[in-house]
Amino acid sequence: MTYKKLFFPVGGGEELEDRLYGALLIAKHFAVDVDILQSRLETIVTMTDTMRLPTEIQNSIDEVLRSQYKEEDDEFKALLTNVINKVGIDKNLVNLKIKVGVRSSLVEQASKFCDLVIAAAPPSGIATATFETAVLKSGKSVLMFPRVMKKFSFDSIIIGWNNSPEASRALTSSLDLLKAAKKVKIVSSKEYIKNENQMKDIQEYLSLHGIKSTYEIVKTTRIPGQALLNAANEGNFDLIVAGAFGQKGLRELMFGGTTRYLLENSTLPVFLSH
Repeated sequence: MTYKKLFFPVGGGEELEDRLYGALLIAKHFAVDVDILQSRLETIVTMTDTMRLPTEIQNSIDEVLRSQYKEEDDEFKALLTNVINKVGIDKNLVNLKIKVGVRSSLVEQASKFCDLVIAAAPPSGIATATFETAVLKSGKSVLMFPRVMKKFSFDSIIIGWNNSPEASRALTSSLDLLKAAKKVKIVSSKEYIKNENQMKDIQEYLSLHGIKSTYEIVKTTRIPGQALLNAANEGNFDLIVAGAFGQKGLRELMFGGTTRYLLENSTLPVFLSH
């Protein structure tokens, strides 16, 4: 692998320990550094002007809040140390950064300085600000993993092909992973390709990189993305490669269609590019 550094924005919500476990499991597999970003909005504000509180009372309030933040930070650090030990990853590879500010803005900036963003699937398939920023504004590919994941591998990879620029970018961006895989399969449907020669073109492109592959043209269902996920599950694949947007390209639909279905239903990691 050519990856040297991964970036994991923790995000909010439940399954915190499970999400940390999944992220560190991926980092351990690649044996590379991972930056973990934990962020918060501090509510310490100056109320002496707006509420005319005495300075000593304002200072007391601020001190209580700072103490609370420190306690929360210490709890998170203890949890992270526990997960590091459970996963068995070299602790020197894990870099925790706790920053204050708007999470989406912090993620947008920090994600630019890594080789690959890893992100837990958003709850119920609805893209959070953290997840959307990681995919849309990092300029990097994103490896999305299930919120609860106890093992990680990419021995077998399935590629979802819809002939879009996003699918093309995902294909090229995932070459390092595909080279290391033992089995690679391309899946598409008649809705997206005119004839099988397009599938053979993909195979020829991959073969130039030393990647052997097979392909299948599957029947689509009424639910975009369902056919791809069915093929992935039926073939016992470890990882899905897909473009991150729908063909219409409208911002409100970028996580609709195939991608939205994968976000909500995939029990497999998904390599996304946009």
